[in-house]
Amino acid sequence: MSQLRDRMVRDMQLRRLSDNTQRVYTYAVFGLAKRYMKSPDQLSDEQVQDYVLYMLNERKLAWSTCDTNVAGLQFFYGVTLGRNSMRLALPPRKSEKRLPEILSAEEVSSLFAATNNIKHRVLLQSAYSAGLRVSELVHLKITDIDSDRMMIRVNQGKGNKDRYTLLSPRLLQGLRDYWRQYHSATWLFPGQNPARPLDRSSAARVFDAAKEKAGIHKVGGIHSLRHAFATHLLEAGVEARTIQILMGHRSILSTMRYLQVTRKKLGTTQSPLDLLAIPDPAKFR
Repeated sequence: MSQLRDRMVRDMQLRRLSDNTQRVYTYAVFGLAKRYMKSPDQLSDEQVQDYVLYMLNERKLAWSTCDTNVAGLQFFYGVTLGRNSMRLALPPRKSEKRLPEILSAEEVSSLFAATNNIKHRVLLQSAYSAGLRVSELVHLKITDIDSDRMMIRVNQGKGNKDRYTLLSPRLLQGLRDYWRQYHSATWLFPGQNPARPLDRSSAARVFDAAKEKAGIHKVGGIHSLRHAFATHLLEAGVEARTIQILMGHRSILSTMRYLQVTRKKLGTTQSPLDLLAIPDPAKFR
């Protein structure tokens, strides 16, 4: 399996798949091999198809998770092994459209106040103040902080695109205080091995711990800070196009969805009931 894994990783790197995609695809093949306790190149098409049914019917994985696993298996069998006869595509299924539960400004403040560790606090403040995805957050380098222009450079964000986003003066001061304690050499938020960045799951646990300590019960993980960034900027009157650029959205439609959850827009809109001139019921008695 190790040789097959190396071949698959090589194939993914040649096609410039993201690190996260490589990790997910590799795990999909590992799960298949673990299920049958056999090398995946020894499995028949029918066995692989049965594994997809197993994920759906027995493990009851989310449709999106199954879809991602199927994509990984298709890559392994179609590209790495050259078995183009494999047919694993799941039929399209409408996904549920759910609006995020937005943290209020007060809740964000309480989240930061509940974090005593300066590294953890600055980590969360960076995610919120710059509207970063967690993968972008943990891969920030010291050199990405441009204090002269008051900008943060995001290298190879989603879609392998670079962009710039805001550097808050308050965050800059926090980063300087943090650096004086930790003296990070390369990564802004290094992991236990200073040569490697903090992993995404560790950043997520930092958020979850602060959220629990702050007594916040809204649904959502560390990505909630990115949602709050967009929503709070819209409520402050910042144009959607500007927010689109800061967040790295490919389409303005991705940004416009936050209009559905902005308190300023919704809270100041009157119900049609309040616009009616309703006669006094006493007149009809």
